[in-house]
Amino acid sequence: MSEQTGPEYDQGFEEILEYLKETRGFDFTGYKRSSLMRRVSRRMAQVGIENYVDYLDHLQANSDEFAALFNTILINVTGFFRDPDAWDYLQADVVPMLLAERSPDDSVRIWSAGCSSGEEAYSLAIVLAEAMGVEQFRQRVKIYATDVDEEALAQARQATYGEKEIEALPEAYVQKYFERVGGRYIFHKDLRRSVIFGRNDLVQDAPISRIDLLVCRNTLMYFTAETRANILRKLHFALLPRGVLFMGKAEMLLSHSRLFDPLDLKHRVFRKVATTQVGASAFGASFTHEPRSTLGAVDELRSLAFSSSPVAQIVVNSDDLVALANQQAHQLFGLSDRDLGRPLRDLELSYRPVELRGYIEQARAERRAVRVKDVEWQRGPGEVVALELHVSPLISLGDEVIGVSVVFHDVTTSHRLLTELASANRARENAYEELQSTTEELETTNEELQSTVEELETTNEELQSTNEELETTNEELQSTNDELQTINNALRDRTSELDDVNEFLESILTSLRAGVVVVDHQMRVVAWNAGAEDLWGLRHDEAEGEHLLNLDIGLPVAELRPVVRPALADPAYAEEVVLSAVNRRGRAITVRIACGALRNRRGDSTGAILVMETTDGTEPATRGTSRTSEDRSSGRPK
Repeated sequence: MSEQTGPEYDQGFEEILEYLKETRGFDFTGYKRSSLMRRVSRRMAQVGIENYVDYLDHLQANSDEFAALFNTILINVTGFFRDPDAWDYLQADVVPMLLAERSPDDSVRIWSAGCSSGEEAYSLAIVLAEAMGVEQFRQRVKIYATDVDEEALAQARQATYGEKEIEALPEAYVQKYFERVGGRYIFHKDLRRSVIFGRNDLVQDAPISRIDLLVCRNTLMYFTAETRANILRKLHFALLPRGVLFMGKAEMLLSHSRLFDPLDLKHRVFRKVATTQVGASAFGASFTHEPRSTLGAVDELRSLAFSSSPVAQIVVNSDDLVALANQQAHQLFGLSDRDLGRPLRDLELSYRPVELRGYIEQARAERRAVRVKDVEWQRGPGEVVALELHVSPLISLGDEVIGVSVVFHDVTTSHRLLTELASANRARENAYEELQSTTEELETTNEELQSTVEELETTNEELQSTNEELETTNEELQSTNDELQTINNALRDRTSELDDVNEFLESILTSLRAGVVVVDHQMRVVAWNAGAEDLWGLRHDEAEGEHLLNLDIGLPVAELRPVVRPALADPAYAEEVVLSAVNRRGRAITVRIACGALRNRRGDSTGAILVMETTDGTEPATRGTSRTSEDRSSGRPK
């Protein structure tokens, strides 16, 4: 066992990891110890075991516990683009390589083994649709998604997912490949038809054959080494030559297989290795060889097959010399036998129909096939040829790039058909949109006409009702006019009476030699007679509306507050007070002020009345409640 390497090291836990590696071939030592120990402890809590030593005994005694433990360690769930780095590599490098190695008309078959609830299969559909275009995807791609769990397959067939399931997807993919219905997201039906779900047991059932890309991620970990080797042989049989196998990140021992070569070990992407025996072992296949006597015949057959290939093809060697060119290449580009062995740069083919040398260098440098689509070539007057180029490096047994093969696929017919189909589709869509628009306009016009008729009928009824209402209103106005005339006469009489009363009251106030002041509840002056004007020199229009205590006269008005305030609250209140003052002529005078409440008909106080009279030079006798200003200022009661 290894020595302690950190504070999270535990001898019993390391023994569990070692046991998993030795018996099942799964190396989890690369996982973070904190996360790994937390997940194993969670599984231990589920089975009621408290320490690692006892749990190791439980693992050894119960073979079914392995699956439960792996489900817990790997959180046995699927998801869209799970392990994004690996999917990015698949999308950026593997899928373009596979498509470049195939004709534009070839079908593409993909198998998702252990697909669970379908997220992995629909992730593959998105990757292929992005690489090929939606129309090509519909025509060429079939994705076979299998699992042993019928319930998971039923869920996958519905192709509907919630917010949590799609949260890892880029928003652009959600908008492009899903329809939102309520709170769920449904994968587009037209792309869903290319994904076929079915039950398949990797141990017992026969594999699906002729597969270009086989995705089997985090599935083999549940099996023993013997069963896993058997499944690997099935997966090898399922793949086409140079087919690609995409595995899960925890499946390490596949790199030792002689059936598959790693394309990228970090992302667990492998390529099928050709074998001459169908039943070859996954770990050390044997190979047979052709007898020497047949080698010459085979070379001749190979040469004839290359020359008579229906697709134009040339081969450029490591020195950029044209080594081979078949009959189709001769006819298409006007090559002759004298061009063989010449540098590619000296031939018109190097730059027409496309700058070819750059793609050859790319394929040689990246050691992978390069696909060049939508190349249009003006071959002659009025003749446009559409080509698709597949540029593939030729790698020797010594792992050296000894040449590059360039295949020219003539896709003029399909390109023209696609263009015509696209044009027809656009025309049909435009016609449909115009028809739809015309139908909607007619429906709208019909509805508007119907609405207009109904509005006219309603307006006619409303006008009829309005006319009747106007006649009724006219009669009511006439009646109201008579009533107003009567009221006007009554008001005129009442106004005349009020004028008489006001004149009478004005005569009374004017006739009184004493000054009379009336204030309201806010102590604002509402009446100021001629006696008050003569006494203080302030006209009534200057006094009325002003606060009594704010008047600037010879009377100490501030001393009236204790006298006036009770009158405003008590209707029965009456009080007299004698104050020293200065009249309008500047002479010192003594003023007797009588204050009483101003009462309405109900007997409530609505203000106060003050009656002011001057006295002679001697202090007059007053009632017991009266006080002089000098008495109040000295604080002595009179």
